[in-house]
Amino acid sequence: MKKKVAITLTSLAMLGCLGTGVYAGSNLQEIKAYLNPGIKFKVDGQSVQLKNSSGAVITPITYNNTTYLPVRAISDLLGVTVNFDGKSNTIHLGEQSEGVSIAAGFDSSYHTKDPSMTVYNGKDYKEVYFDNGSGSRGSSFMLYPKGKYQKLYLQVAAIGSDITDFEVQDSNRKTVLKKQDISVEDGLITIEVNIAGVDSLFVHGDVEKGGSVFIPLTTSYYK
Repeated sequence: MKKKVAITLTSLAMLGCLGTGVYAGSNLQEIKAYLNPGIKFKVDGQSVQLKNSSGAVITPITYNNTTYLPVRAISDLLGVTVNFDGKSNTIHLGEQSEGVSIAAGFDSSYHTKDPSMTVYNGKDYKEVYFDNGSGSRGSSFMLYPKGKYQKLYLQVAAIGSDITDFEVQDSNRKTVLKKQDISVEDGLITIEVNIAGVDSLFVHGDVEKGGSVFIPLTTSYYK
């Protein structure tokens, strides 16, 4: 189930772990609250501790018979991305309402804007990853979502021969997030990958001699 939530900042306690930049321009009201170290947490039956981005343990705050928890610590435990929009003074949890193209900052020798290579089935995608190298080979590149997004929507097409063992991997944790084979008959497909909390991605597939990998960067995006 997609988690799309935007909640307006209303509590100083909720701002914990979002960074000092959050406070700029906020209408803060001083209150008298209490640290409540007696509260314990479990996620899926397993005991956990709330921690900030530096790994320090965080204590919940109790105010007016209500317990407040730091948004970022909770989102990390639940695998939900959190972002703060300073312009609207809003915390966004889960997928963003608008996608962000992976083209910005994309770095690969197969990154091209050459019109002779950016067209697939009559449509010009303007900017693509087009690996048309020779021989049987592995085709790969890196992406850097930097933990800002919930999902990656990656479009891929196999040209000339199938792509086998195509996978998206969390490169820091060495964990495979998605793996599948892509045939020429599939056409241009969209692969959805949960990337909550992931800093960098390694994308790789095996291509036979005479085959090419076509990935439109303008229509592949983070959310």
